[in-house]
Amino acid sequence: MERSARETVGLKTIDRQRCEVRPVLRTGTVPSGVGRDEMPLCVVIGTGAIGRPLIDALRAAGHDVIGFNRSGSDRDGVRTLDEALRLRPALVIEVAGQAALCDIAPRVLAAGIDVVGASVGALADTVFRARLQAFRTTTAARLLLPHGAVGGLDYLATVSRAADLSVVYTSRKPVAAWRDELRQMGHDVDHIGNEVVLFEGDAVTAAQRYPRNLNAGLAVALAAGLDHTRVRVVADPTVRDNTHEVRVQSALGHAHFEFMNAPDPRNPKTSRITAFSVAALALAHLERASGG
Repeated sequence: MERSARETVGLKTIDRQRCEVRPVLRTGTVPSGVGRDEMPLCVVIGTGAIGRPLIDALRAAGHDVIGFNRSGSDRDGVRTLDEALRLRPALVIEVAGQAALCDIAPRVLAAGIDVVGASVGALADTVFRARLQAFRTTTAARLLLPHGAVGGLDYLATVSRAADLSVVYTSRKPVAAWRDELRQMGHDVDHIGNEVVLFEGDAVTAAQRYPRNLNAGLAVALAAGLDHTRVRVVADPTVRDNTHEVRVQSALGHAHFEFMNAPDPRNPKTSRITAFSVAALALAHLERASGG
C-alpha cells in the first residue's frame, strides 16, 4: 500500500523544506508473530564510528544486515550496492557522509526502497534536493532523516510559520573536534584558553563548509525553515561534550534547548548518540515493514 510521508513514524521528510516531524518509536525487539529468519534485510552504507554500532544494534535485534565500506561489503557474493538492491532490502541506511548520500539515495529510491540518511547536511545542495523532490511522483519510497544529535524538532516545525521567527543554533565542541581547522586558522591548538568562533552564518553554508560536523545544524534549519535559522560553530576549551544549543524566539514564545552529547572516542567530531538515533529510526521502520 502506498504510504504518504505523514504516515511514517520517526522521521523528517523532504516533502517541503520545512520538515514534518514525528516521534521515534523505541524498539529493539522482534515483532510478535515474526520469526528471526523472516526479519527484513537492510543495507548499511558506512562502517565507521556510526556504522559499526548501528550494524551491531540491528543484528542484535535479529535483522539480516549487509554492511558496505569503501572496499566492498561484508557479505560473500554481494560486491556492489546494485547487487544488494537486487536482494530487495527493506531499507538502505547511509552513515558514510554527504557525498555518499547524494550518490546512493537517488539509486535506491528509484528502486522503490526507502533510505535512512544520517548525513542530513547533504540537503544543503539544492540540486540534490530537487532530484529527491522529483521522486515524489514516481515512487512511494522516501528519504527518512533521523533526529541525530539534537531534539526539539517537533517544536521547531510547530513554530516554523510563526511571525518573526528567529532560530540560532550553536555547535559548541571541544578543541579536539576542531584541531585541523584551528591549525589552519593559525591557532596553537594545545594552548587555546578561550572559545574560538569558527563560523557564523546561514545553515546551508555551514553544512557545505563542514560536511562532517554540521548535520545537526541543517536538521534544525530544515525543521524551522532555512531562512529563519542562523548557525554558529564554536571550539570551546572549557567543554568536554559535543554541545548543541538552540535558541528560538517568535510571536508564539521563546525556547532554549541544550543537548550535551558524549563524543565518539574514535571520532570526536561525532556524538555517540547519533548511532542510537539512526538505529531507533531504522528499527521502528523495519518493525513496520515486518507488520509489527
